[in-house]
Amino acid sequence: MSEAIKTDVLIIGAGPCGLFAVFELGLLDMKAHLVDILDKVGGQCAELYPEKPIYDIPGIPHVSGHGLTEALMEQIKPFHPTFHLGEMVEKIEKIGDPAFRVTTDAGKVFECKVVVIAAGGGSFQPKRPPVPGIEAYEGTSVFYAVRKMEQFRDRQLVIVGGGDSALDWTLNLQPIAKRITLVHRRDEFRGAPHSVEQMRALVAAGKMDLKIGQVTALEGAGGRLSGATIKGNDNSVSQIVCDAMLPFFGLTMKLGPVANWGISLENNLVPVETSAFETNVSGIFAIGDINTYPGKIKLILCGFHEGALMAQKAHRYVYPEKRLVFQYTTSSSSLQKKLGVN
Repeated sequence: MSEAIKTDVLIIGAGPCGLFAVFELGLLDMKAHLVDILDKVGGQCAELYPEKPIYDIPGIPHVSGHGLTEALMEQIKPFHPTFHLGEMVEKIEKIGDPAFRVTTDAGKVFECKVVVIAAGGGSFQPKRPPVPGIEAYEGTSVFYAVRKMEQFRDRQLVIVGGGDSALDWTLNLQPIAKRITLVHRRDEFRGAPHSVEQMRALVAAGKMDLKIGQVTALEGAGGRLSGATIKGNDNSVSQIVCDAMLPFFGLTMKLGPVANWGISLENNLVPVETSAFETNVSGIFAIGDINTYPGKIKLILCGFHEGALMAQKAHRYVYPEKRLVFQYTTSSSSLQKKLGVN
């Protein structure tokens, strides 16, 4: 076992809620390390929709997932958090009241007073469509997320699916792709009606294609797509030329090792009380999409609120002898000094 890294708080998950928790904890003089299974910060914002606009962050009319992540990283700079990326927490042991020893799959060991689970829905992975041999094209011609739109400029692109992701990326990529074919198993869509209208208008104008049916086979060599076979609902078979495919069949959320951490679970989510979003284990908190409570709404802004209340309770565990006096960043010179405000 490697020598333990000692910190006040260990945050599991470096998505928006985990990042903002660093800020709230830092204001109260608590140092944090963060562990994330992804190889970069930002969670689902960075992994699934880095360029897709988000419209419901208070005070910011619209921001991309990447932009929000960058802004949060800038905001927490004064607190110098340490990130451990590409690692998964495997074990949490209670060694005090409260005190925890946390071990990752890389053999790293942490000792801390507080654990904050901000792991979204746990570890997530896209659902793979049932197309024979699709694995050979994944990462080179078949992609389950759009990280850089420019990657698809001037390409002949097949998008498969009928939900918001498929429709949104059809509309966003249509202006830069050479040609887009949207494939869905039926002529009804689950996405926003306005998006469906926009897509149908592009089809009517001859600016893209819509095929009703399913992709049944892929062609190409060396991981590079050259075409796809589509079987229509009327059993007709057609071939289309393509050099990239984006299947949007949703995500499979896997709780992973969370189930073995000794905390209560409810439908693969972590129940918390709502004064501080603490779990049934004192000193372990859960914020963001991973938690559940009456009235829970899965919005980033709600996770920010949960992080603020969590930090107030966490302070009691990290500094049991200190009385916490609530202060506003707008008027507190000591808080402003921590933030480097002149």
